[in-house]
Amino acid sequence: MRSLPAFPDLRGFLTFVEGRGDLARIPDPISLRHEMTALQLAALRAGGPVLRLEGHDGPPMPVVTNLFGTRERVAAGLGLLPDEIPAFGSFLASLRSPASPESMRDALSRWPMLRAALAARPRVLRHAPAQDQELGGLDALPVQTPWPEDAGPLITWPVVITRPQDSAAADVARYNLGVYRAQVLGPDRLIMRWLAHRGGAAHHRSWQRTNAPMPVAIALGADPALLLAAALPLPETVSELGFSGVLRGQRTELVAARIVPLMVPARAEIIVEGWIDPAETAPEGPFGDHTGYYNAVEPFPVMRVSAITCRRDPLYLTTVTGRPPDEPSVIGEVFNELALPVIRAQIPEVQDLWLPPAACSYRMALVRIDKRYPGQARRVMMALWGMLPQFSYTKLVVVVDGDLDIRNWDDIAWALATRMDPARDVMLLDRTPMDYLDFASPLEGLAGKIGIDATTKIGSETTREWGREMHLDPTHEAWAAKLLKGIMP
Repeated sequence: MRSLPAFPDLRGFLTFVEGRGDLARIPDPISLRHEMTALQLAALRAGGPVLRLEGHDGPPMPVVTNLFGTRERVAAGLGLLPDEIPAFGSFLASLRSPASPESMRDALSRWPMLRAALAARPRVLRHAPAQDQELGGLDALPVQTPWPEDAGPLITWPVVITRPQDSAAADVARYNLGVYRAQVLGPDRLIMRWLAHRGGAAHHRSWQRTNAPMPVAIALGADPALLLAAALPLPETVSELGFSGVLRGQRTELVAARIVPLMVPARAEIIVEGWIDPAETAPEGPFGDHTGYYNAVEPFPVMRVSAITCRRDPLYLTTVTGRPPDEPSVIGEVFNELALPVIRAQIPEVQDLWLPPAACSYRMALVRIDKRYPGQARRVMMALWGMLPQFSYTKLVVVVDGDLDIRNWDDIAWALATRMDPARDVMLLDRTPMDYLDFASPLEGLAGKIGIDATTKIGSETTREWGREMHLDPTHEAWAAKLLKGIMP
């Protein structure tokens, strides 16, 4: 299933990419304020390597960035070559809904699925590299300030670990891992920005109901599989810790945190531990976001830091978000391929789905279907909006027939121009959930959605005879191409 080795930690992955000539060490002096952002984005947009920045003006700790700046490195983080991503997506879909084996040979062929299930169970260690040393405070970390109007230093690649109030520290299957940005207020205080629909926020509400402080841990510089599992929009019933074992092909190693009652990744570069009071908040932002705009200032929970441990000679991993392309949009393209088999399993008529990265990865969906009956395009739209929480933020869905390439804007434009009538084929919804960072929405968190049926109309969808498409005989096209090739320079 995996063509590349498992990477138990960030260092192993960096050694791998450096061996392929895909890591650059930069000793030049670089400012954590804005200059680092400019360099990160320039490297990503050029398809450049992972950057290891040694000469920045912050605390003496190497900074690693542009980790997932290319599709190839995202795939490598999953242990795959790029052309293996679709097959791995099919494998993940089979794990969600495995079919019963039909024979002994069929049962033996399922061994990769059994091995993946075993890899989903974390392994608990007594001692861990992530606790080799202690740091005095957050001011020991080279945290960058990405954009000119940002409120201050921002931790951008934290894997935030939480559990619900009615769970025990050993009940890791109920943990939530999420990537939420964290504003640094001082050496021992962070603002944890999680939106209401995210798992961390749900856990926080469970602790608030009992008026008890909530234990929180943050893993900085986690291994690629853990980073990607935390970033994936997984169903609420799927454990990110367990899923990271499936992605890695090895069991996730955990260790008990030093202070808070949580288990933490044993091989992360840095672990930040602390507590969130049920009532304490602070104004977060403004910060530049993935939409290309600064978000509004709003209150979010404050984490009081109790301990920071790290590996010997730790590395600090960071990224920057902004108008695509950025690292989240590159990761989103790969996740699009991984999710397609799952989508097909639930909506079988879907042949392909594309979330254009330029549309902030999930605001727009283009769907190609095998159309068989009237109204099918509308059914697909509604099924998508209700399938995953992430799709509730997709404001525009365009559905086309199976003869078109949804990644070709000329095909989409032609379908909209010739197969869609605005009065008949547009479905509008009002007051539906929306990312409150969408400033185009009239109300925070509520907005409209539009679905466009750009398929050929059949049956009761039209009272007119549909036009016949023009096509040349393929032999004539081949003849013309051959003749032209002989006369063109």
